[in-house]
Amino acid sequence: MPKSEKLEFQTEVSQLLKLMINSVYSEKEVFIRELVSNASDACDKLRYLSNTKEKLLKDDPNFSVSINIDKKSNLISISDNGVGMNKKDLISNLGTIARSGTAHFLKELSESKTKDLSLIGQFGVGFYSAFMVASQTKVITRKAGENKIWIWASDGESNFTIEENEDLDLLPSNRGTTIELTLTKEAKEYLEKSRIESIIRKYSDHISIPIFITDGSEKKDEKPESVNSASAIWTRPKNKITEEQYKEFYNHVGQMFDDPWMTSHYKAEGKIEYTVLNFIPSSKPFDLYEPARENRLKLYVKRVFITDNCPELVPPYLRFIRGVIDSEDLPLNISREMLQNNPVVAKIRSSLVKRTLSDLKKKLSKDRKSYESFWLNFGPVLKEGIYEDFEKKESLLEISLFKNSKSKELISLDEYIEGMDKKQKDIYFMTGDSYENILNNPSLEGYKSRDINVLVLDDPVDSFWTSSTPLYKEKSFKSVTKGLDDLDSFDGKKEKDEKKENKSIDPLVVLLKEQLKDKVKDVRISSRLTDSAVCLVGDDNAMDPQLEKILQQHNQLNQELSLKILEINSDHKLIKKLAKMCTKKDEIIKISKIATMLYEQSKILDGEKPTDPALFSKSIIDTIYLSLD
Repeated sequence: MPKSEKLEFQTEVSQLLKLMINSVYSEKEVFIRELVSNASDACDKLRYLSNTKEKLLKDDPNFSVSINIDKKSNLISISDNGVGMNKKDLISNLGTIARSGTAHFLKELSESKTKDLSLIGQFGVGFYSAFMVASQTKVITRKAGENKIWIWASDGESNFTIEENEDLDLLPSNRGTTIELTLTKEAKEYLEKSRIESIIRKYSDHISIPIFITDGSEKKDEKPESVNSASAIWTRPKNKITEEQYKEFYNHVGQMFDDPWMTSHYKAEGKIEYTVLNFIPSSKPFDLYEPARENRLKLYVKRVFITDNCPELVPPYLRFIRGVIDSEDLPLNISREMLQNNPVVAKIRSSLVKRTLSDLKKKLSKDRKSYESFWLNFGPVLKEGIYEDFEKKESLLEISLFKNSKSKELISLDEYIEGMDKKQKDIYFMTGDSYENILNNPSLEGYKSRDINVLVLDDPVDSFWTSSTPLYKEKSFKSVTKGLDDLDSFDGKKEKDEKKENKSIDPLVVLLKEQLKDKVKDVRISSRLTDSAVCLVGDDNAMDPQLEKILQQHNQLNQELSLKILEINSDHKLIKKLAKMCTKKDEIIKISKIATMLYEQSKILDGEKPTDPALFSKSIIDTIYLSLD
């Protein structure tokens, strides 16, 4: 008797299995979709390996997926002659979930009222959908090129067993995997051949490997026919593919279960030939912001799967695209290492980026509302390209949308320029960590009062691309929190007579400079303030203040934050009163304390913490106390 080893499931797997077993999800038929999809992937992987190891396919060169129904034993099994698994693969693939974000997904799913279990495939855990319909699940498998057969079994509780077996008749092929399900009483419908056929046609018609179904009713010499079309969907004419077929392929290839927001299907012909069938999701993929920034495009060569991990195929800022690229010019035996710096891949990438940006520009022009929903999902990612892709910078800026200080509506840069005052020469912007904080920042007051629109940039990437993008269509980008403002040129409010009035403020400016010499680079009178007494701005040549914060938070700044400039509002009642107090020596000590408070308050308004929160709090209390005398 072969020895059986009992192992415990990872915590996340146990949690997922409980959801499956206790599921009241109505569309449990998705288990067929998931298991057939996994079988197809196993065949694709072996096809790729056989490019360098031809002997792996020697005895069984034709890939297929077979579904067998055994009504008497209450069993349904799904078999493939793909790559198969060994003991290590079984433990890592079926005993654990390695994908990041899964724990958060499971928590949301368990708390959700709808429990949309159709989404499980997005996390690479579609195999576990079998437990929605099965009281016992058995996996019989043999890895291509290896001798041992392994049997994995579980009833969906806290553990599973693995045993080694030498009976080669357990598998229909000399390699691959058979998943055998003992169905529950509630799942008897899946013992009907017609029911399984309808599910295959609904979800898996696009699978390029033939899928056969048998239930024992076939005549002895009768050869079963493929239930699905068994041809690569991207090779078919567009007018022969329905929207539903596109959607099902998108769900399969992208491991996404929403509707595609945009579908792009075309064949490029010329010096190099390749076919593209790509999709942009209508919702954010769960791994969109993972540090690796990997794309999920599958590369095929002459309909043969090569890899789903080719960084050279698409830039990171388009990593949300799902789909297939099928090349006619790359060699079938190309390795992943050989894909690096490959001229054919480079040309495909260049054309793919150009076509995608062109399609997005058309979408922005023709369907603004829909485009805005796309932008809310993927705008922050697309803007990475403004910073990283110098060649496509202008094209990316053309299709970018921005929040602004005048309206809650998103606007393009062209729309911003069109709405500029004749006197306005620059595109004004402000970066920050949230829309509300930016809108309430004192630095915007002067622009608001003069009805000048300012781009509100609250995505972290905005601090990077604005620092490396000086112009757009001959208009300079200008931060409202850096350098001297040019607001005087808009209204002529501060003429010579006002400059004379400002002379009375000069002693206060000198005093504040002395008092805050270790905290600020300079103190000067501001024209950007209308309601607030003070604000902090960066020096014209300094790094963007928000960018400095981000780099410091990620320990990528090897220096202290640069000193800012304190600007004061000469029209503010507090500043005027402090200026008068400067003429009295006995009041100067009070001004010194108030100067520190003004500085700390300006830091708070700038989204920072006070230098010493306890001391700042005490100063406020002391000031309030003195005001009550």
